[in-house]
Amino acid sequence: MKVLYLIRDPFIEEYPQLIDEAKQLNAEVKFVNSDNGIDKQELLNEVRDVDIIVVAIVKIDKEVIDSAPNLKYIIKFGAGYDNIDVAYANQKGIKVSNAPGQNAESAADLGFALMLTAARNIPQKDAEIKRSHWGLSMGSEVYHKPLGIIGFGSIGQALAKRAQGFDMKISAYGNYKDYDAAKKFGVEFVELKQLLASSDYIVLSTSLKNHNRHLINKETISLMKPNVFVINISRGGLINEEDLVKALKEKRIKGAALDVFQEEPSFSELSKLKNVIATPHIGGATFEAVARINRITIKNIQRFLTDEPLEFVVSSK
Repeated sequence: MKVLYLIRDPFIEEYPQLIDEAKQLNAEVKFVNSDNGIDKQELLNEVRDVDIIVVAIVKIDKEVIDSAPNLKYIIKFGAGYDNIDVAYANQKGIKVSNAPGQNAESAADLGFALMLTAARNIPQKDAEIKRSHWGLSMGSEVYHKPLGIIGFGSIGQALAKRAQGFDMKISAYGNYKDYDAAKKFGVEFVELKQLLASSDYIVLSTSLKNHNRHLINKETISLMKPNVFVINISRGGLINEEDLVKALKEKRIKGAALDVFQEEPSFSELSKLKNVIATPHIGGATFEAVARINRITIKNIQRFLTDEPLEFVVSSK
């Protein structure tokens, strides 16, 4: 049995236990560097004789699946699996699983950090001082401000828990409504238009689906306050980047803090705007999150090898 790991390079470099634990499997394991993208032909060559693919952000599409005639199982090293063509994999009898909720605390930490740094211009001020420029600039408070969370799953709930400490007025929008968690964290479920119109900070923490692609666009931006900050810690496809660039340039909204982009790596105009804070998809990049995800990954590979039921199986239905 051959297992191919296509996970982010720093995960392996900073947490070498990944390799040690993978080597304990009763399988032939290979790790391929893919953090800065992988040539498509190289990818197609690598998957030709593998039985299991463990993947972080590399796209496993129809062409990749068709190039892997022995492929039986795809494991998402994380939660969001929009980079995997689950429908086609299922059609071919290939199992797909993920590790839901294991990076929620890490992503929520980053989301709140981005909110605070955007509010107080921290990266900009740090860069100025490093250039020997000392200049005052005004910021905004987070305390007691209205926060809108789009997507109230494990990450959204972790964000709300943190926002309680800042006495924020929290509203949430999404198909998934956990009323017990909402009551616990003081969250009000509202319609999207209300959330967009009332929030000073809007955090995207929802999975990417066909129905919400480009959820943030010219029309939805027009509903926002001029002092709003948009924070995306989920998927770049949730935002129409051309519309966001235009709004930021025209100062239709105050700023954005983005951990994800439509195409990654991203060195686009959006990522370089002065009123944008950009990070390279690091929401789940903590030692703790990687360790949790890896435990589930190893356990599921072991289950697959011994023909036991898998945990966290996903499907296109």
